[in-house]
Amino acid sequence: MNKWLFSTICVSALVASSAGFAQPDAAFPSKPVRMVIHIGPGSSMDIIGRVLGQKMSEAWGQPLIVDNRAGAGGAIGMDVVAKAPPDGHTILFGSGSMAIAPSFYKKLPFDVLRDFEPVTQLTSRYNALVVPVSSPLNSVKEVIAMAKAKPGQVSYGSGGGTGSSDHLAGELFGLMAGLQLLHVPYKSGPQAMTDLIGGQLTIYMGGVPVNLPMIKSGKLRPLGVSSLKRISQLPDVPTIAEAGVPGFEVNVWYGLFAPRGTPQKIVAKISADVSRIVKAPEMRERFAGLGADSEGTTPDAFRSYFRADVEKWSKVVKAAKISAE
Repeated sequence: MNKWLFSTICVSALVASSAGFAQPDAAFPSKPVRMVIHIGPGSSMDIIGRVLGQKMSEAWGQPLIVDNRAGAGGAIGMDVVAKAPPDGHTILFGSGSMAIAPSFYKKLPFDVLRDFEPVTQLTSRYNALVVPVSSPLNSVKEVIAMAKAKPGQVSYGSGGGTGSSDHLAGELFGLMAGLQLLHVPYKSGPQAMTDLIGGQLTIYMGGVPVNLPMIKSGKLRPLGVSSLKRISQLPDVPTIAEAGVPGFEVNVWYGLFAPRGTPQKIVAKISADVSRIVKAPEMRERFAGLGADSEGTTPDAFRSYFRADVEKWSKVVKAAKISAE
């Protein structure tokens, strides 16, 4: 083989090899993306996830498949993504439940701080304490008075079940107000609201997005919201903090996570693309209509926020003396 031919073959092989290594980042996404939502269809989380998923699909030119995996306070859906190939084509639409899981479940098959790559915090979303319009309760203080008069008899439902953010919101409410409440777990918010309206539950502290239509239709009466400041969607409804439980706040954020080991270039691309989507005026307005504020943070900022939230809910779980066992 002459020198010219040998050199040509070597250069061609090097170029092909380099192109092969560069292709995964340059082509992402190269196939449909699966977004796992760790709660059932129809919930606040599912509504926002599907709105976002449609925009992500349009931006990427690839189908985005929503995969609802409800149960175990979100642990089932989290486990699916923790075990998925770390190539960015399977991502988790997670919520504050992820910050609760490590202290609530003693034997998780994954570690939330080790086995996931935080991508971006998508939204801040608050809860509303609601009762059916047929209820005699008209304020947070009346709920507290009833619960103190009937320890363990005032029931509240949680969309997402035991260990979910709705569950822990109720636990925090009970701890801070000095109450003994009866928790009734459900797989989704709509299921809890059906029983609330039917009289099987006393109160429900679920997401504003799923409560808002029922509030506007006159089927539910809002007594308080879990933010520290009143929210634009329910401007006449007091915060729970101002209505009887000073300092009470529950921010049920939503965020995207990728499996551990997903290349940082892919994590950064997803974060940047999705952040642009959630910060666009159209999406800010649409999310606000669903009861959520757009965020769109960097992976590093979200990682720090997530770690702090894990620590916060660990203290609540310990004080409430609850666990999955």
